[in-house]
Amino acid sequence: MHRVSLFIELIRTRPVAIFWAAALTQAALWTLAPSLFYAAPPGELAEMLAVAHETGLGNPYGPPLAYWLAEGAFRIGGMFAVYLLSQACVLVILWAAFSLGRIVVGPRHAVLAVLLMAGIAAFGVATVEFRPAMLAAALWALMLLHYWRAAGQGRRIYWLAVGLEAGLLLLTAYSGLLLIGLLLVFALVSKRGREQFTWPEPYIGGAILILVFYRHLIWIEQTNLLDTVSFAGLAAVADNAWTWLGLLGLLVIDHAGFVVLVLLARGFTLSPRGPAAEVERAPVDPDARTFVYCLALLPAAAIGLAALFTGRVENFLVPALPVLTALAVIVLAPDRIRIVHQRLTQHTWAMLLLLPPLIVAIAIALLPWTFAVDLRVAQPAAEMGRFFAESFERRTGRPLAVVTGDTYTAALVALTAPSRPSLEFFATPALSPWVTPQDIAAKGAVVVWPATTTRGLPPPAIQQRFPGLVAEVPRAFERRFQGRLPLTRIGWGVIRPSTSSAPAR
Repeated sequence: MHRVSLFIELIRTRPVAIFWAAALTQAALWTLAPSLFYAAPPGELAEMLAVAHETGLGNPYGPPLAYWLAEGAFRIGGMFAVYLLSQACVLVILWAAFSLGRIVVGPRHAVLAVLLMAGIAAFGVATVEFRPAMLAAALWALMLLHYWRAAGQGRRIYWLAVGLEAGLLLLTAYSGLLLIGLLLVFALVSKRGREQFTWPEPYIGGAILILVFYRHLIWIEQTNLLDTVSFAGLAAVADNAWTWLGLLGLLVIDHAGFVVLVLLARGFTLSPRGPAAEVERAPVDPDARTFVYCLALLPAAAIGLAALFTGRVENFLVPALPVLTALAVIVLAPDRIRIVHQRLTQHTWAMLLLLPPLIVAIAIALLPWTFAVDLRVAQPAAEMGRFFAESFERRTGRPLAVVTGDTYTAALVALTAPSRPSLEFFATPALSPWVTPQDIAAKGAVVVWPATTTRGLPPPAIQQRFPGLVAEVPRAFERRFQGRLPLTRIGWGVIRPSTSSAPAR
């Protein structure tokens, strides 16, 4: 008797329910895990939020939209809201990929594509850390969906959505111009796309794009930002090539879990215990097939080449690149997809979905006790911010307004101090134009650095820049999961405001 697992049967009969169950489970897990176990933001999220606190129409790091959203989320709900914002972007990506898949390959195969994307998230794209690239990926996914609804299905009203999303994409990352250019070239090359330009809707969408981006364009002109754009010389291209290849290698590693799921489903490993289950679809439209293939493969090449020749490898928007990878594999598959190892595939997918956040939580709790590993997300950020803010206010009678020194440590203090002080990037002051030497002299500042000894002497670079800085006794902080690790020691000193009369200690 032919048996089909309950999971496969639900894919056949309830694909929409399976999609929402998988997508919401992933979003909930990756919101709760960092909220409950991270004592400090991951990666460069603290620096990003420090920049977001100062962002107007733009900043030296790029367009403002992602920074506006991050600052708004942090003010409303703290780090929980920032983690939730990142997962909202992931949810939009998954929904757009599923919706496009329903049009191209039908709901059953579309949900298979979304389930494959769990293998990408498990090994690669850091979905916890909200950044412009994550928002750009969500907007890019929406653009692809709405473009096909406009050009592929003839629902021309969606050109207005494409124009709005393209404008927001440019307000998120300048590299989005390459993605927009790719989509425009595809539209001009394809027959369906060219036919669209005989109607007014694409031009109205273009006008919306300009209106959305216009104010930031004025800011670019006023700040002479274009004067800083340069192309890498031949010598620099060789150096950039290694970085580019490394990023491409990471992109391949990102798909490790994805490949495992494909191999298990196709039966290239082990021997099946029973007959294969089949998930059917209608034949794929040849134009839709071309659209998925082109827009799955070309963005990596285009963005990678741009990073290679401009020397700005941060333009490699990794989260935007796998948006259509899974759907492209499903489109490439036959109309009847045979899943050989039903239960093994089901259990592997569940592990790729559930284990990564569980492993993160276990690692944070146990590694300090076993291997004495000092994780950055385990740094006692809240205690650091509270201590240095209170210490500055006791000495000067003013709330802490500026923090500088070691970038990572200073960013944690800037994020968690109650007064939300401005962060000065000590090594690259030009990247923090909101803090000038005059601001530090007038408002005072706290200078922080990791202390390796109990004396806590400042590093030579800090001592050279602030020759009159008196180092305080290093402050030791205990982590939530301390284990066998030494206490976190932070050296620090206070630069007093020039116009204040410091109270007695």
